[in-house]
Amino acid sequence: MTTAPFRCSAASTGRGEEPAGTASTVRAFLLLEHAGPWGVDALRDARLPDGLGARIAAAAAAARVRPLLVRRPALTRDAGSGLRVFAASCLPQGTRLEAGTLADPHEVLDLDLASLRGGGSSGLDPHDGTLLAVCTHGRHDACCAELGRPVAAALAAAHPEETWEVSHIGGDRYAGNLLLLPDGLYYGRLDPAAALAVAAASTRGHLELDHLRGRTAYPMPVQAAEVALRRHLGETRRDAVRWVDRSVGGSATNRVTNAVFEVAGGVWSVRVRTVEGPPARLTCRATRENPTPRHEVEAVTPEDAG
Repeated sequence: MTTAPFRCSAASTGRGEEPAGTASTVRAFLLLEHAGPWGVDALRDARLPDGLGARIAAAAAAARVRPLLVRRPALTRDAGSGLRVFAASCLPQGTRLEAGTLADPHEVLDLDLASLRGGGSSGLDPHDGTLLAVCTHGRHDACCAELGRPVAAALAAAHPEETWEVSHIGGDRYAGNLLLLPDGLYYGRLDPAAALAVAAASTRGHLELDHLRGRTAYPMPVQAAEVALRRHLGETRRDAVRWVDRSVGGSATNRVTNAVFEVAGGVWSVRVRTVEGPPARLTCRATRENPTPRHEVEAVTPEDAG
């Protein structure tokens, strides 16, 4: 009898893990078009000249910018000339998306990533649009390929200009995963129909709460707090909820975050307790178990409630 291979996404769903509050905490992204192949570490393993992948990775790390590789899904892939590059700043006070095509890949090292991280320009041109970046990085995790590729294909058919496949963005067990830029929103547990619903909501200026993992500019407990507050209020408009403050107490394994938001002129407080769940294999390739952090929303109250 053949045993089915372990799949982290199915295991996570079986454990009832809540996706809210699980987006990687990133405030700026650098996306480089590279048709493949993608190794386990996509940028360092990419066949870029002269060790350029490692140099770009080092420059991005110094500026605290997340570098990713992107490529068009097969349906919309073409053989364009030059290196297509996107740069996104996803700060809480405002977002920015830039794009350009570089004749020489070494020109990536000339981009001002520190400025990008601070909300300024990287040196590329402003890009008025949205990127729908679906993780399909199968060499990193099998779930990302198996669940991500159908999502990417469905989005590419409906939104060919906006849709890209992207290398590992984090949270393999929530595949299919989507990074929406420049808003810096992570969505997870997507199938093709759910992904199309997310894209349609985004076009209308709304969020789709059932699959929202969080906003990358926020710490993870604040991400969970925003989703809880939006559910409490039935508020899905993208810019209707603004994070203004937080306080943190407790221990590393039992931490309490009080996040404060402004909504329609009012102020709301959300208390979230973050605890360690039972150990589990968190990726398909994992050889050992790790704790599963869990965000428990304890209270959602108006600030003037006393």
